[in-house]
Amino acid sequence: MGDKKILCIGLVCLDIINVVDRYPEEDTDSRCLSQRWQRGGNASNSCTVLSILGAPCAFMGSLAPGPVADFVLADFLKYKIDVSLLAEWAECSFPASMVISNVMTGSRTILHMNSFIAGDFSHRGVDFSGVVWQSEGETPCACCVVCPSSGSRTVVLFDTNLPDVSAEDFSRVDLSQYKWIHWEGRNAEEQVKMIQRVVQYNGEQPEERRITISVEIEKTREPLYQLFPHGDVVFVSKDVARHFGFQTAADALRGLYCKVKKGAVLICAWAEKGADAMGPDGKIVHADAFPPEALVDTLGAGDTFNASVIFSLSNGKSLQEALTFGCQVAGRKCGVHGYDDILPPKH
Repeated sequence: MGDKKILCIGLVCLDIINVVDRYPEEDTDSRCLSQRWQRGGNASNSCTVLSILGAPCAFMGSLAPGPVADFVLADFLKYKIDVSLLAEWAECSFPASMVISNVMTGSRTILHMNSFIAGDFSHRGVDFSGVVWQSEGETPCACCVVCPSSGSRTVVLFDTNLPDVSAEDFSRVDLSQYKWIHWEGRNAEEQVKMIQRVVQYNGEQPEERRITISVEIEKTREPLYQLFPHGDVVFVSKDVARHFGFQTAADALRGLYCKVKKGAVLICAWAEKGADAMGPDGKIVHADAFPPEALVDTLGAGDTFNASVIFSLSNGKSLQEALTFGCQVAGRKCGVHGYDDILPPKH
């Protein structure tokens, strides 16, 4: 299993990040400190982190051709991420997000809109052979505003009409290449069908060749909750935990563990409170947060945490070790712009 890849399935989009010294008032004209394009999307970001950590990885998602897709693919390649599973939709637009990053507070506000992504995958060396190129729809785009002094990031997304990859797309994936497949919860009904194919495959394999399945349930959308019983490892967000009425990660694990399958691990990160996890023994495992000296950019911190936990568990580390490593790398990410300097010392 040493040379096998970790596959992440979900969204790739363009993040247009504006760094500001204070959040702009409505109906005003102001300058930003800096602006950059960055490949985004939960699964896409997790691939970047996995690649930086040294794990062979691949991305599967949808892409619409054009200059934005070119940028994204180049960045995938930079990080040596396999994108051979990308699905192309020729008549669609690519998603993009505008992010406002506030240096005063560390906040990031995200505005999602339509829009360079293939180039960025290539640039990062990410295998994007699994991308499905769609013939309809547009590539999603997000606008991000980042405040260096506070580390905040504000994001507005335009998710466009670009379809997510389907179970039919996934049916063509050679499962023997992968040791771990991670789903970012999106089109859950189709994703359940994909997972069922992996379960069937695992039933035909000796234990050492079976694929570990993980799912991320981040958004408070009812259809996503059907993913709970389908992961060997389930990441549930603070937002979802609060949606179910829980005010701490530990309480969320106790209340939601009944939704996962027997033997699964349930993980809940809680920002500055660190993260908790529960396995089949029913014991709560906790890791404290590792806050940076200065909060710079929290965009993608959750994706960094997920990828770091997956990396650790896939390399045989204990749940405690994986949770601590996830918090450590996510903390470093919050202290830098982007992902290139997230490796902890001694890694």
